[in-house]
Amino acid sequence: MHAAICTFVSIACLLHGSLYGQTNQVTNTVRYGSNPSQGVFANVNGIQLYYETYGNGQVVVQIHGNGGSIAGMSNQAKFFSEHYRVLAVDSRAHGKSQASEGRLTYEQMAEDYNTLLDQLNLKSVYVIGVSDRGIIGLLLAIKYPEKVAKLAIMGANLTPDGAYAWAQEWVVQQEIFVNQKIAQDDKTKPWARNKQLLDLMGKQPNISLTDLRKIEAPTLVMAGDRDVIRPEHTLAIFENIKNSHLSIFPGSTHFIAQQDPKLFNDTVFKFFQMPFRRPDTKDALK
Repeated sequence: MHAAICTFVSIACLLHGSLYGQTNQVTNTVRYGSNPSQGVFANVNGIQLYYETYGNGQVVVQIHGNGGSIAGMSNQAKFFSEHYRVLAVDSRAHGKSQASEGRLTYEQMAEDYNTLLDQLNLKSVYVIGVSDRGIIGLLLAIKYPEKVAKLAIMGANLTPDGAYAWAQEWVVQQEIFVNQKIAQDDKTKPWARNKQLLDLMGKQPNISLTDLRKIEAPTLVMAGDRDVIRPEHTLAIFENIKNSHLSIFPGSTHFIAQQDPKLFNDTVFKFFQMPFRRPDTKDALK
């Protein structure tokens, strides 16, 4: 059990290890996340940040989940690159990107993405943030509103208690296990990095509703109806972003982007393509 868990540190991989490894595959010859013809390293905030670009047109920044990488969103990279220019990035301490010493924070990673956008001279982008990397999307939209033209987030949270109690307890148990491995000087896994990733899930983020209300970008808030994030928490995010739409996928989990990529991609694509509107039922009753 522990071996499987520590192979995939993220909640997505850890709770559904075999699923995560299999459903991210795309039946084509492109090796997303390991493509020498498209891969570039950028010197960003003291680390080497790896990214790949595909397609043309409006830039869509693709941000994978905790413990994942570009490869984990292969289905999204393939689909959206047929319509946009996809900028797929391995976040700090993930995939091919370099890790750093000390605590890893969502604010730190958001700054990495902001710096990369500056280096690439990208002024206004669409953002897709899956799982806790939707948090990075929220932070970018809060701190750099001019850069985020549209935002689509899936299974994001504002505070650790946005997740169900069973998920929070699971993180606590994994932290105990990882700390034991570090104390034993075990070299079989990158335990220090795994501890950083568990810290992200167990003790972060801390985004206030006041900050959330600063977001101006049209935002699509998504979750599965059997998500790891509590539905009332997702609803609170939706209700506190004034230009937002809400999509709850029926009969779906936190991993809808991998389990049913067509449904997920089509939903996000429609949101990106259509002019943003805020229809109100009461207007139809006048």
